[in-house]
Amino acid sequence: MRYRFLSVVTLLASITTIAPPLVAPLGAQRATPKPNVVLIMMDDLGYGDLGSYGAPDAKTPNIDRLAREGVRLTDAYANGVVCTPTRAALISGRYQQRFGLEHALTLADTALGLPVTGTSLPALLKANGYATALIGKWHLGFRREFGPLAHGFDEFFGFLEGAHDYYVGGLYEDTTPVSPHGYLTDEITRRSVNIIQRRRATPFFLEVAYNAVHWPFQPPNRPPTDTVGRRGPRMFQLPIDSVPATRADYVQMLERADEGVGKILAALEQQGLARNTLVVFTNDNGGEWLSRNAPFFHRKGTVWEGGIRVPLIVRWPGELPAGKTSGQVALTMDVTASILAATGAKVPQSYRPDGIDIFPILRGATPIVERQVFWRTQSNPRSQQRAVRSGRWKLLMLLVDGSPQFFLYDLYADPGERNDLAAQRPDLVRSLWRLIQDWQKDVDEEARKSSKTGS
Repeated sequence: MRYRFLSVVTLLASITTIAPPLVAPLGAQRATPKPNVVLIMMDDLGYGDLGSYGAPDAKTPNIDRLAREGVRLTDAYANGVVCTPTRAALISGRYQQRFGLEHALTLADTALGLPVTGTSLPALLKANGYATALIGKWHLGFRREFGPLAHGFDEFFGFLEGAHDYYVGGLYEDTTPVSPHGYLTDEITRRSVNIIQRRRATPFFLEVAYNAVHWPFQPPNRPPTDTVGRRGPRMFQLPIDSVPATRADYVQMLERADEGVGKILAALEQQGLARNTLVVFTNDNGGEWLSRNAPFFHRKGTVWEGGIRVPLIVRWPGELPAGKTSGQVALTMDVTASILAATGAKVPQSYRPDGIDIFPILRGATPIVERQVFWRTQSNPRSQQRAVRSGRWKLLMLLVDGSPQFFLYDLYADPGERNDLAAQRPDLVRSLWRLIQDWQKDVDEEARKSSKTGS
């Protein structure tokens, strides 16, 4: 069996012109009972795939209910353009580049994984008296020393790789291989509900990491009858080659996950836990080829808005308003910082989160923070993508066969990134590029130090 992973997400200390006091300290203690936390992470969901985000063809009443009863963010982003980097940022609360996790781990990456630091999200919550469980996808390392249990999860059921057959076994229960029958989305839901029922007497943190709607595009109630495109029981070729699929198949997969969200919410209500439970719903990167990323351009694997803008919905009765929409710019690692603050987790002074607690902003207690946030992905030294968003402005640098190309967009006026202003505003190109270079120097220096010490 193989486990491993890497943390990523760093609190952008370079928040533009906004003073740090706007951000609540992570260790602030709460007078009310510790809230339970249910974090639902979808996989490869498009920004515009949900009814509450404009989808015309998908029925997602349960996720949309969260938006009606909580806060829906319009300008939320994944930390990475693919799975592993974003999930590393979530678990670590820091930019994934600090740990060298900038691509989706494959079975060839057996030496890589998120290093154990003792300051992962589940570890800090566990130290604060929480029961912790991960149900679903991990994708942060295949070796046991990189696995969910090493990072502070008390329980784990799911898979370690990036993609998994919806009808085939090859899963883990803690570190034991298991092969349950049925549709994987349903099994993730069933086990998540079971956690809620069993852990109701103590505060718990439950991460529900659906593999929906990641390829292979296998809808419910239709197991595949052949092995076209498979390299093994759980690995596939490129998505378009793995199984014949349509947008209708994809929508069925999404709607089954939405049903699962409904069952999880019902379990919280049946156990009398709904009011004291913080529920967060989000996704790990932009959607794939069957996804609806509207109104944005491009998709997963790119630093264009379609590759990194994601849904983010937060419901916390009595603490956050219902039916509110927020334009606060947020990254995955902000979810980490916000959960730690909401639960009153004590963090060591040595821990330097890159995310910020956005809940005071969503609550209306503090104004929206204008900040600088960064992305980088690189398949090789001659093919790279880098980006920064600073307020309304976004700069992209694409290195194509060693040749840099710069694109500048006003996201307020042009969220679809169609009107390149680089030629008109070379001053902004230069200043934003310097910000990217300074950020890269910071994260890369820490990554080098970590690699030397083996931490």
